[in-house]
Amino acid sequence: MFRSKNYKESSKLIDKSNLYDPKEALSLVCQTSKAKFDETVELHVKLGVDGRHADQQVRGAIVLPNGTGKTVRVLVFCKEDKVPAALEAGADYAGGMEYVEKIQKENWFEFDTVIASPDMMGTVGRLGKILGPKGLMPSPKAGTVTPNVAQAVTEAKAGKVEYRLDKTNIIHCPIGKVSFGEDKLFENYSALMGAILKAKPAAAKGQYIRSCVTASTMGPGIKINANKQL
Repeated sequence: MFRSKNYKESSKLIDKSNLYDPKEALSLVCQTSKAKFDETVELHVKLGVDGRHADQQVRGAIVLPNGTGKTVRVLVFCKEDKVPAALEAGADYAGGMEYVEKIQKENWFEFDTVIASPDMMGTVGRLGKILGPKGLMPSPKAGTVTPNVAQAVTEAKAGKVEYRLDKTNIIHCPIGKVSFGEDKLFENYSALMGAILKAKPAAAKGQYIRSCVTASTMGPGIKINANKQL
């Protein structure tokens, strides 16, 4: 695998066999970021659960204390009477069938998050095969199916992230930008890890958090001792 000169230089700062304290790891993420853009910092947490079983699913959403540093474009599906409130709260688009058709006919995806009021799910359901694989389908567990669409928009814009297991029982989640610095990244890290720990299924046996790695977009992975400072 080809590795850039910057990546190789950054890797020299990291002991691959070491489990770093969270703050130290996040400080290293900032130090090893060499890209010319403000890289996103991600957290990858492997859990000791089997997501194939319904009683071992781990999924939820949390508003990070310092946001994600990303401008989130929000599409809201709601009845006409709720459109003004959704737009006032900061939604980029709000409406009903016209957006369903726009997505179906024009392959339109100028949005990052989809929120829907419960009475619109029959309509939004038609987009299941399109939005589902992209991870954009609204769901009650993620707080994106709600009667209070305005509040959901406000939270999405403030830096709400959804965490959920992938097929290999790993959660991948952004926790901010390199420009945040270690303190703000640590606050976001602590909030996310706290939420993941609270979401531990009763059916989970043995060690719950198997591994935890952080990395910037273009940087090397840094292993975290996730049992520290939580």
